[in-house]
Amino acid sequence: MIKILFVCHGNICRSTMAQYVMQYLVDNADLTDSFYIDSAATSREEIGNPVHYGTRGKLREVGIPCGDHRARQLRREEYRDFDYIIGMDSWNIKNILRILGGDPDGKVSKLLDFTDRRGQDIADPWYTGDFDATYRDVKEGCEALMNECLLRL
Repeated sequence: MIKILFVCHGNICRSTMAQYVMQYLVDNADLTDSFYIDSAATSREEIGNPVHYGTRGKLREVGIPCGDHRARQLRREEYRDFDYIIGMDSWNIKNILRILGGDPDGKVSKLLDFTDRRGQDIADPWYTGDFDATYRDVKEGCEALMNECLLRL
């Protein structure tokens, strides 16, 4: 089983969008039993809050089911539990590494690192208000990550 954890600042916009986009890709490939996908935050600001209405609306618009995930914070011990720990931007990576205490096994990366846009950040729609652009980037990253994962199965 491949275990993926998507992480952003608050766990209500980008990481939940990536969680549900990736789950949709996995389900459509009939590989649900081969993956475990979750998301978390680096901050405590939104703990317990539901998926942002902008993310929920964008996913509905493109026909991707959105579950009832509630924001939670990444925990240090989760490092051993996941194969991929995927941040959305450089700040996320910095805070992920701080929480985890490092990345000795090379599990931490940005979502766009799996694309030709390695190193680029996914803009936070909490600030930009542009859930369309965030969705395009998340979809591109998740499709590339899916291709990477298929090589491991």
